[in-house]
Amino acid sequence: MSGSLIVHQAGPALSVQDFGRPGYMAFGLSQGGAADRLALAEGAALLGQGPELAALEMAGVGGTFEASQDIRIALTGAPMTASVDGQPLVWNATQTVRAGQRISIGAALKGIYGYLHIGGGIATPQQLGSRSHHIVAGIGAPIKPGMNLPIGADPNFERPDQRLPVSDRFSGGTLRVLPSAQTHRFSKAEITRFESTEFIRTPRGNRQGVQLGFDGAPFSTEQQLSILSEIMVTGDIQMIGEGIPFVLLPECQTTGGYPRIGTVVPGDLPLVAQATPGTRLRFRFVTVEAALETSASSAQVQSDLKRAMQPLIRDPREIRDLLSYQLIGGVTAGMELGADDD
Repeated sequence: MSGSLIVHQAGPALSVQDFGRPGYMAFGLSQGGAADRLALAEGAALLGQGPELAALEMAGVGGTFEASQDIRIALTGAPMTASVDGQPLVWNATQTVRAGQRISIGAALKGIYGYLHIGGGIATPQQLGSRSHHIVAGIGAPIKPGMNLPIGADPNFERPDQRLPVSDRFSGGTLRVLPSAQTHRFSKAEITRFESTEFIRTPRGNRQGVQLGFDGAPFSTEQQLSILSEIMVTGDIQMIGEGIPFVLLPECQTTGGYPRIGTVVPGDLPLVAQATPGTRLRFRFVTVEAALETSASSAQVQSDLKRAMQPLIRDPREIRDLLSYQLIGGVTAGMELGADDD
């Protein structure tokens, strides 16, 4: 079963995203792809399809969409107000949308990047092996009202609706950091100060990276002006000329000359991508061995997500703690005692 998704309204930063284009950094093109890669994996698991399929990434606000025929959808990432023909949609769950119904997705309630997944995936043409819109490089097209986005066949259309626990990555926290190319250029005192500093996400940021504010002196390193431009990767923490950190995201530049104090472990990057202005973040250096021990492969992530799924509508016979639920509240005998009754 395939068809199209009609776009009636589109948020200002709506785009098609998958896992991006690895292997092109030598040509000056960063990988790009979804800002929150875990959200892509969650949608794939919910719909029972490959994580390589593309979804709609919504930054801050979504839009209004219409299904040309019956489809299954899943919503993941930053929770947003969402409904179908006025009926609320459940986040981190699959639901069926009938032909002609309108999906309305409003502003994010927390976090930044929400994702609308379609059974069969968004099937726009591939460019350099990916459907991702790389905004900085000008690859792909922004989503605008009036567009009809093709969707692939959904072999699991009859599958019962599923849900996943919401993984909270919208409240900041402590991120694991690996040593980078210039970590050794920072003094031990600067490294210690970096780990003990509480940073705040500033309003300055996009899919290239986000700026972090903090109290205290700028971060500096020895021989800062002698650093040559070198390869940059997603997760690098650059200290720009003012000594202020920038954490690089999927559409970052591929080379740069600012010193990098460290690199965020890939599994923790969603905490940066989903951080709204004012969110508090800290960093903690770990060894490569420790990072590998606590990091899961893509296959393991998908396997863990599959095990965590539950039916959207639960069978009461399968709820072990059913008696702990207040199934009916406010019941009376039908005759309330008056003030003068005994």
